[in-house]
Amino acid sequence: MKIEKFYDQLYIWVIRYAPSFLIGLVVLFIGLWMINLLLKWWQAHMQKKEIDPTIKPFLQSLVGVILRVLLILGVVQIMGIPITLFTALVGAFGVAAGLALSGTLQNFASGVLILLLKPFVVGENIITQGLEGTVTAIQIFYTIVKTFDNRIVIVPNGKLSNEVIINISREGTRRLDIELKFANNIDYNQVKSVIDAAINKSENILESPNRRIGVAGLDPDGYRVGVNVWVHAHGFQDTKLAVQENILQDIKAAGIKIPGL
Repeated sequence: MKIEKFYDQLYIWVIRYAPSFLIGLVVLFIGLWMINLLLKWWQAHMQKKEIDPTIKPFLQSLVGVILRVLLILGVVQIMGIPITLFTALVGAFGVAAGLALSGTLQNFASGVLILLLKPFVVGENIITQGLEGTVTAIQIFYTIVKTFDNRIVIVPNGKLSNEVIINISREGTRRLDIELKFANNIDYNQVKSVIDAAINKSENILESPNRRIGVAGLDPDGYRVGVNVWVHAHGFQDTKLAVQENILQDIKAAGIKIPGL
């Protein structure tokens, strides 16, 4: 009798709730499909409106999360789940999730601060967490940095808001510093003239601010020559390699010996 009663109750439950449950599942799948289409349209719309590229990924992610949450709430109502019960479950889950995901919430808040304060934006070169690269995207919870050796680094926004960030491209220019050591018997004026000529034939060297070539230090076995030239921030490493190559070639061509080389 108990088994028959159980099957009777199960049959009543299926008749009463199964249609709503199936309709809810259909709405869920159709809703997710429509949300994906809407997000693609939203992305294309932001491209046409020329919205700040720093904000685009953040808005895309935020709109996607909001739409999916609203869809789940709608599906819950269609399935006939009491909203009070759902609210209680969400509240309990929210407390547990808040404790478990405190770091994630911090990343979210940090992402908002980064977008508002703009210590860096998409396309700028930064040094953070011991890495140097270009910011390619700022998401809700993390920032994507592409290093100059083509690695993709995903940095939590909480790290970026609480650590030192060096923005090496915002000013548009950078100073290139080079230091060379020479023996005391080598004429400094000749060295300075050769280095100056090597810089003149180098590309991407800015005329202003003025370059500086001088004695950076005196040692018992020689002296050190410091070179300061200004270059464009983007392409800094390429310019550095080219300038050093020109200086080295011209110094050797002049017959000047560099200790250790």
